[in-house]
Amino acid sequence: MRIGQAILIALSLAVLTASTVAAGCGGQTAERVERRELVLATTTSVQDTGLLDGWIPLFEARYPYSVKVIAVGSGQAMEMGRNGECDVMLVHSPEDEERMVEEGFAVNRRPVMHNRFAIVGPPEDPAGVAASSTAAEAMRKIASSGSKFVSRGDGSGTHVKELELWGRADVLPTGGRYMESGKGMGDTLRIASEEGAYTLTDKGTFLKLRDGLTLSALFEEDEALYNYYHVMEVNPEKWPDVNAEGARAFSDFVTGTEAQEFLRDFGVEEYGERLFFPDALPEGDLGQGCREVDSCERRSALLGSGRRKVRTAHGKR
Repeated sequence: MRIGQAILIALSLAVLTASTVAAGCGGQTAERVERRELVLATTTSVQDTGLLDGWIPLFEARYPYSVKVIAVGSGQAMEMGRNGECDVMLVHSPEDEERMVEEGFAVNRRPVMHNRFAIVGPPEDPAGVAASSTAAEAMRKIASSGSKFVSRGDGSGTHVKELELWGRADVLPTGGRYMESGKGMGDTLRIASEEGAYTLTDKGTFLKLRDGLTLSALFEEDEALYNYYHVMEVNPEKWPDVNAEGARAFSDFVTGTEAQEFLRDFGVEEYGERLFFPDALPEGDLGQGCREVDSCERRSALLGSGRRKVRTAHGKR
């Protein structure tokens, strides 16, 4: 009889414990769902500005994926995509993105947001960059004045834009006063600050870090300095093992209303201006940027590639 009572008590306790656990975890069901890893290869600017710190928790709360972020230059991010080492890319090097789609390594390329590049440098501005009328003129002044310039030198979207601007200026940067950091945007800004040099940066990263820098934003009012970000998914026909469902979910999220509305106020309270402008909201919500990939390409074509024969800066040919 005692054995029977013991068994009955044990069974009762087991049922009670199971009920209590179920009741206590009722509000946490989503957390118990097995999460599949999603690898995002992206540019350093969206990491350095803190944008992903706001976006990723919102995404993970809605979808059963755990995002692994690899923040590198856009060129490196796209190379990861070509090699099947990531699932989705958020980058800002439009011509290289188009080429990747044409070659079949990426699919579903969509505009997400934009901001501006800015030429920053010493507050005293020895090259007179702030008085320039175009970005090309600003770059020519930096070269002709013999001022220091720090390049990313890493094949990133910012580096590609910098080379385009030198091309527009008909200048080939060389010599000891032209330095390549080989690093991300934040580190490049810090080096430029320490060296008393000029550099090209996305405006968002500069605003985020400016309090720790001895640099001023000197020139940004030129359409050639618009900086467009797109999301692309690695083509599962090239790499069948990629997380294609997760990649599509992330693409849908960053172009969806929640993520786009988040951009409206991101940075305004802390820096007095937006760090990024949404490009995937319905027509009329902002009236700025490009909401279709074709319109971005048309604008890029109008601005020109700037890739033409150049003369040597900071030294003779």
